[in-house]
Amino acid sequence: MTATAPRGTGAVTPGRGDGGPAPRRATIAARTLRTDRWWVQPLVTVVVLVLFIAYSSFRAFQNAYYHAEPYISPFYSPCITTRCEGDSFPEFFTGPAWISPALYILVLPLGIRLTCYYYRKAYYRSFWLSPPACAVAEPHRRYTGETRLPLVGQNVHRYFLYAALVFNVILFYEAVRGFRDETGEWGHMGLGTLVLLVNAVLLFLYSISCHSCRHIVGGRLNDFSEHPLRYRAWTWVSRLNARHMQYAWTSLFAVAFADFYVLLLATDTIQDVRFF
Repeated sequence: MTATAPRGTGAVTPGRGDGGPAPRRATIAARTLRTDRWWVQPLVTVVVLVLFIAYSSFRAFQNAYYHAEPYISPFYSPCITTRCEGDSFPEFFTGPAWISPALYILVLPLGIRLTCYYYRKAYYRSFWLSPPACAVAEPHRRYTGETRLPLVGQNVHRYFLYAALVFNVILFYEAVRGFRDETGEWGHMGLGTLVLLVNAVLLFLYSISCHSCRHIVGGRLNDFSEHPLRYRAWTWVSRLNARHMQYAWTSLFAVAFADFYVLLLATDTIQDVRFF
């Protein structure tokens, strides 16, 4: 028989943090007792992500207006088929005419965002309502976690991260190419150069601030003092990791805006502003 210590003695009560069974959850008739507008955040998340998915899908299948010398849309970078506009990247193969070159590229950026730890929280709460918010009951009877299809696929996140880091290098390469003019001469810079450069920086920060990247840098170490360089790298990545949510959203807007800017240039809607 287990005795419960009286209040005020400082002793641990079984079932209250000592590993014992937790007390039963309170039974309430209402779906939630919250009086604030808790549904605003998941609603905004749904709207923003749906708009981004719709826009990026339209641009990917449009298969046009993604190249305005010397810029190329990040949705089509690197453009690796012989059907690509311009010559910004080596062309490796000739794909079917009905497949947009963007579809070969967007699979990997889509993969890292779908499996991203932060985005899981965002769309689990907003799309699946699992749970919709703190202190709000979810409509699902049970939760099996990421042990079954399709959620078991979330475990490949780190491999999408490796691919994303390669694409980050390519995006920086494309941004550097923006320091040219339409004739190919170097030493020029336009507004499009800054747009592509900011996009590349934000996507890079989003990648390296990832929780998986933090584990790769400092994981599996029993003593940081024996690995001072990895400890410094882990500390730096940990600081970035604290802003992973901000980088996730700003990079999402940045990549959409970069594509939209190239679209405006390619359709002659606007002219690129040249600084020098």
